[in-house]
Amino acid sequence: MAQASNTGRAGATASGAARPARPRDPERTRRAILDAARSEFCQHGLTGARIERITRRSRTNTRMIYHYFGNKEGLYLAVLESVYGEIRKQEQALDLGRAEPVEGIRRLVLFTFDFFAARSDFIALIMNENILRARFLKRLPSIQAMTVPLVEAIRDLLARGEAEGVFRGGVDPVQLYVSIVAQSQLHISNRFTLSVLFNADLGDPGWLAARRAHALEMILSYLAVPGARPGRVG
Repeated sequence: MAQASNTGRAGATASGAARPARPRDPERTRRAILDAARSEFCQHGLTGARIERITRRSRTNTRMIYHYFGNKEGLYLAVLESVYGEIRKQEQALDLGRAEPVEGIRRLVLFTFDFFAARSDFIALIMNENILRARFLKRLPSIQAMTVPLVEAIRDLLARGEAEGVFRGGVDPVQLYVSIVAQSQLHISNRFTLSVLFNADLGDPGWLAARRAHALEMILSYLAVPGARPGRVG
């Protein structure tokens, strides 16, 4: 009977000694808070977001949030920096510097299209921050530093493509990237209104596949030397 009692005692080992405390994992806690906060800010924006909902979703407490991030605005800044860091890191993995010019642009267009398709949370955050006129993004100098390698990689692709005679000259890398983003996200951010206007489901997989091919062809056709055929689409 005594043995059964010891076995069932909460927090005790088979010998009756207290179990060691579960080791803390600050990085896991911080990540759980960031993930919960991202969902909250996407759904409710900065103003409508509630710390208590973030604590419930992350299974933490208010003290931990303020310990890691200072306040709600600090947490929002951390979420912005995190999501922009994700897309920049994945863009770097495309290895555009070693890609042939047409293939490099193809990789970038398809990656951007697919990223936005899979990350509606990113689009929601962008929309919320635009409503705020980028007030918080301006407080993150790291965001611009993250973007410089992307612009330089596109500039390099354009220069090499022009030198090889496969791209037209005089293309601005920032203008080109803004066009790639526009081709990749407008149908998502305006999905419901456009679906009503055109009596078509812009979330249909078949429609999205056609849109993906269209976006790639638009960009490659624009870059192609007049009279030349654009690069492979698909």
